[in-house]
Amino acid sequence: MKAVVFATYGAPEVLQLQHVGKPEPKDNEILLRIKATAANSGDWRIRKADPFAIRLFFGLAKPKINILGSVFSGEIEAVGKSVTRFKAGDEVFGSTGMTLGAYAEYICLPENGPLAPKPGNLTHQEAAVIPFGGTTALYWIRKANIKKGQKVLINGASGAVGTAAVQLAKYFGATVTGVCGTSNMDLVKSLGADKVIDYTKEDFARNGETYDVIFDTVNKISFSRGLKSLHKNGKFIQSAAGMPAMLRGLWVSATSGRKVLAGVISQKAEDIEFLKTLAGTNHLKAVIDRTYALDRMAEAHTYIEKGHKSGNVAITV
Repeated sequence: MKAVVFATYGAPEVLQLQHVGKPEPKDNEILLRIKATAANSGDWRIRKADPFAIRLFFGLAKPKINILGSVFSGEIEAVGKSVTRFKAGDEVFGSTGMTLGAYAEYICLPENGPLAPKPGNLTHQEAAVIPFGGTTALYWIRKANIKKGQKVLINGASGAVGTAAVQLAKYFGATVTGVCGTSNMDLVKSLGADKVIDYTKEDFARNGETYDVIFDTVNKISFSRGLKSLHKNGKFIQSAAGMPAMLRGLWVSATSGRKVLAGVISQKAEDIEFLKTLAGTNHLKAVIDRTYALDRMAEAHTYIEKGHKSGNVAITV
């Protein structure tokens, strides 16, 4: 089968389309013919080993996992003899988690992993881009216990996590303010944001507004700005925080009524099922900026690493 492989950390050009062995499913696994995946910030950070701490998990000198890609949508080609949840011919979508491997034509996945039937109203490209931002946003929104009537500010509202967070926060009943650039204001408004702030023209920390929850999806809000705009018992979500910010967050949480939430998310099959239900009933829309073919993965990574995409970048396999 064809797959995009990388043998060393580095620039997008380390991603090379190669022929590799086609996997065979174990008794509890499905063999999926991938129709679409996505290129996201997690992928390019692992490819580049940025931050350096990524090497502690994926290999110090060189990557231990040679095929990136954490999300997928496709059709099951075969199932192991113990599989009961799915059958050959089923269309499914979901996440591979830390095992990666979705930049390929085929992948084997455990049937009880974070995957679910693909909603019939979505293309494979649309389904594939939902899990990365969707599971991240859902995890933190649940962690912060966002609920009806709360005021929530989402920074980076036009990105993969941000576009999902705006829609999910609205679904749970919050009043949502999105922060993004000029060109993405209409997009964020169309996703349900009650108010949109153009960060190139206005600093949310200086308008006198305070929020129950501030969700920084892009690690661009300093502690001083974030805490200044947070209610005294509010929660500050830093979904993309590095270790120094996490440690400072622990101190803030221990010494004040405010709570800083950061760290690594977990994904479950129930999360994908929940996102499937929302997407299938048009409560969660897939936002796709650009679509590339698998053999143009280096070009896709070059684009997403610039940090200017709106929503997601889909990859057709």
